[in-house]
Amino acid sequence: MNLRGVWFAAGLSLAATSTLAADKVRFGTNWLAEAEHGGYYQAVADGTFAKYGLDVEIVQGGPQAANGILLAAGKLDFYMSSSLIEAFDALKQNVAVVVVAAHFQKDPQIVMSHPGVGLDKFSDLINSPAYIAKGAPFYEWMVSAYGFKEENVRPYTFNPQPFIADKHAIQQGYITSEPYAIEKMGKFKPNIFLFADLGFSTYATTVETRAEVVAKKADMVQRFVDASTIGWYHYLYGDNKPANDLIKKDNPEMTDDQIAFSIGKMKEYGLVDSGDTLTLGIGAMTDARIKDFYDKMVKAGVEPADLDYKKIYTLQFVNKAVGLDQKPK
Repeated sequence: MNLRGVWFAAGLSLAATSTLAADKVRFGTNWLAEAEHGGYYQAVADGTFAKYGLDVEIVQGGPQAANGILLAAGKLDFYMSSSLIEAFDALKQNVAVVVVAAHFQKDPQIVMSHPGVGLDKFSDLINSPAYIAKGAPFYEWMVSAYGFKEENVRPYTFNPQPFIADKHAIQQGYITSEPYAIEKMGKFKPNIFLFADLGFSTYATTVETRAEVVAKKADMVQRFVDASTIGWYHYLYGDNKPANDLIKKDNPEMTDDQIAFSIGKMKEYGLVDSGDTLTLGIGAMTDARIKDFYDKMVKAGVEPADLDYKKIYTLQFVNKAVGLDQKPK
């Protein structure tokens, strides 16, 4: 199957919009352009968004960006959030954002340890000095679920040198990024522990919009979710060079080696395409999964027990098997 030449039939709404001017959409990411945003860049590069009647501008995040705030202020139409935690936090601040898709089934957050020093199992790490960002929800979960200790936390400044120097320490990171840096700088392959495979059940790379957009522009939201989903299939299983070229144009510091490493880890660990997506399609979400994560965050003391968490998401736009025909048999 020619993945770039086959398009999912989106129904009457797409047919109706194909003869009209494309809807202009501003989509904010949560960091500088990288492979972890690849599906969206792919949908721009190979014309998927255009096929769905959308003229999409990707607005990069980064150290000085505040794209989540821009979404709430109406300056963006959609925002790529890191996890469900951000939507919980928005709800606590009475900001009416809604998660409409989850393009990562697994959160890419990890901890790393040195190999060959008795830190090869997750349970071995409990007493290790931990270079972790203060107040990180995943560490509160590690304390609650596995018995890690707050007193072991060390300041984490995104500099890997303290971890590299201390063979008995652990460090946080993203599976698609920090292990690559450690291999380059430390000249060793760290042990990797993916929280998602250990019970940290949040969705990641979630697509958020405002509740008013869901109410007033449901057709546009559906087209954006569907086109983004197909973009992810094309990026993972088709010719992703056009997307990678756009990523490097937006972020000139991004290298081909880093992109290849990130894509490899996304596939190896099933970050995008695993579990429910195998039958429901990329972007899938379920009530049970979101409740499971919320309950864990309540137990860890991260979220209050009386939060009306069901307000943060809708299943209206997902679980329709969109794009499954794009995947190689």
